[in-house]
Amino acid sequence: MTKSDYINYWKVTAEEDWEVMKILFEKKKYLQSLFFGHLVLEKLLKAHWVKDNLSDLPPKTHNLIRLSSQTQLELSEDEIDFFDTMTGYQMEGRYPDYQLKVHLNLKKPKVEELLKEINRIRTWLNNQLDK
Repeated sequence: MTKSDYINYWKVTAEEDWEVMKILFEKKKYLQSLFFGHLVLEKLLKAHWVKDNLSDLPPKTHNLIRLSSQTQLELSEDEIDFFDTMTGYQMEGRYPDYQLKVHLNLKKPKVEELLKEINRIRTWLNNQLDK
C-alpha cells in the first residue's frame, strides 16, 4: 500500500464510524455514540500522523493529544482540551464499570454539543488532509 492508501484507509473508516455515531445518538445510546465520536477523531488524526511522518503505521494509542502532537496540525488550547475530554470517552466506552457512572451524567443537550464539536473538528481535519 502507498502512503495515500493508508491515509485513505483512515479517512474511510472514520467516515464509517461517523455514520455509526449518528445512529447511536438517534437511539439514545449517548456513551456509545461518544465512543464512536472518539474513534472518528482518532482515525483522522492517524491519517494526519501518516501524512506527516515517514512511517505509514501510526502509534497504537487512543490518546488524541499524543497523536495530534506528532503531526503538523496547529491546535488551539480549546481543541487540545476537547481532545482530552474525548480521550476519556474512549476509555469509558470500553470498560463496563465506568459506563453506568458516566451514562447517568450524559444528557442529550450535552452530547449534542460534543457531537457538534466533533463534526467541526472532523470537517477541519478532512480539509487539512486534502491540502
